[in-house]
Amino acid sequence: MFGKRFGRRRHGHEHAAGQPCDCADAAAPGLTLRHAPHGCCCRVRRHRACGAVRQRLLDLGFLPGAEVEVVRVATLGDPIEVRIGGYFVALRKEEADRIDVELPLPAMG
Repeated sequence: MFGKRFGRRRHGHEHAAGQPCDCADAAAPGLTLRHAPHGCCCRVRRHRACGAVRQRLLDLGFLPGAEVEVVRVATLGDPIEVRIGGYFVALRKEEADRIDVELPLPAMG
């Protein structure tokens, strides 16, 4: 019991003790915001960030179902500028890689 580090998970980062973990080590089968094409409009499916980063993304409006537009990507892919709601946000590629998105279905008609 003394050898255990409480709040530490196997995937290498800290969580508050007793806090459930939504983190997924395995790559998500879908598209992430990091790999969404420039100019693409997509919807947030979920995000796999944890701790303070998770809370900050929620505060910024990265909620499931939110519409996001990739405005521009820096030369080396970091940062990524997106439009969510009525404002622009710059994300690091590590943060954008934790946000799962889906492309909207084409309009039928």
